[in-house]
Amino acid sequence: MQAVSNKLAERLGDAPAVVHPEYKARADGSTMKALAWYGARDVRLIDAPIPDITEPDDKVTGTTICGSDLHLYHGEIVQLQSGDILGHEFMGIVDRVGPNVKNIRIGQRVVASFQIACGECSYCKQKLSSMCDRTSTSGLQNAMYGHRDAGIFGYSHFTGGFPGGQAEYVRVPKGNVNLLPIPDSIPDEKALYLSDILPTSYHAVVDVGVKSGDVVGIWGLGPIGQCAARFALMNGAKRVIGIDKVPARLKLAHEKSGIEIIDFSVHTDVVKRIQELVPGGLDVAIDCGTFHEPKTLLHKVEKALMLETDVSETVNEMITATKKMGSCGIIGVYVGYTNHFNIGALMEKGIRLIGHGQAPVHKYWHELLGFVEAGKFDPTFVVTHRVALEEFPALYVAFDKRVGGVEKVFVETKFSAHAAEGTPKLSRVVDWE
Repeated sequence: MQAVSNKLAERLGDAPAVVHPEYKARADGSTMKALAWYGARDVRLIDAPIPDITEPDDKVTGTTICGSDLHLYHGEIVQLQSGDILGHEFMGIVDRVGPNVKNIRIGQRVVASFQIACGECSYCKQKLSSMCDRTSTSGLQNAMYGHRDAGIFGYSHFTGGFPGGQAEYVRVPKGNVNLLPIPDSIPDEKALYLSDILPTSYHAVVDVGVKSGDVVGIWGLGPIGQCAARFALMNGAKRVIGIDKVPARLKLAHEKSGIEIIDFSVHTDVVKRIQELVPGGLDVAIDCGTFHEPKTLLHKVEKALMLETDVSETVNEMITATKKMGSCGIIGVYVGYTNHFNIGALMEKGIRLIGHGQAPVHKYWHELLGFVEAGKFDPTFVVTHRVALEEFPALYVAFDKRVGGVEKVFVETKFSAHAAEGTPKLSRVVDWE
């Protein structure tokens, strides 16, 4: 798949952009530790050149692994190339600053938006940073979608080919736009997730229109689903029902957030179970799950044979379980084409199906920073482990298999401060049960 997509992208050529993913190494030849992709389920910690200044560079103090990184790990995102540095959720300390950057200073703690915005196009002026027209050169995405989104750190050449943040240093294009200064009162463990999971989960809840009195179903209780459940309750939802099969995730959602849960390995007919719990159907359903784990044999076969890239099972369940004229939102990552989509139920029931897109981080991160600073939302409830950067290859394996109840992991570098009070202490993946 990668060879075909890269060849097709080469034929289509690059789209115009105001930033480019290539960077030059520092003249002194210095290197850094970084996590790179070399094939499906083959990620390696390598010594890579430290990037020289083009826009600001970050010295990364904290990074993490995201559920959507598993799509890369399995080679399910097109246009991956051997040696690509992964990682889109990170924060750090500014190490160098380009001449056009006036609002960021060396030594400042900052969190990076996972997408790269230009700050000047019509979308950026509306704070819709993920829809930026000018920071990705992906001709293939342009051809598939009719448009292209903003570039994304560490998420293949389909999203621009920018080296990512699972490394000790990162070049941040348009740093005057894409970095948010963090006050000293907020530790790294609370600030890091302003890069992705907090804006993403909040965007899903806001964009789908959760309101007071709603009954909300959330498919997938990874970090996005866990945070979305809490934001739904903050927005006034009367009931929130989480659907998953991982015992640790179900337990966390029920015990820490107080939501109702459905284990779909027990209740295999999810729609029937929801109809038992909520006669008449859900007001709102949100897909916070994944397309790379099909449930049924039919989709497993079709996906294995590349007759589809994505799976429609969750979306079909949501449409069927949601009341007439209700709303369904998709924040889980989908990239291509699916079979057996229940378009008839969508039309006949008058369902509002919303593709949320990549979350526009810039639209929300000041508001969310305020939530964190005021103690209104503490993201550390999803942080289950802390490991060193050197653990990344083992972490991908453990995270993929959900070993040891892993939910969200803080990955420290040699620049990180000690673990904040109340957060997990440093451990090794091999020691997880």
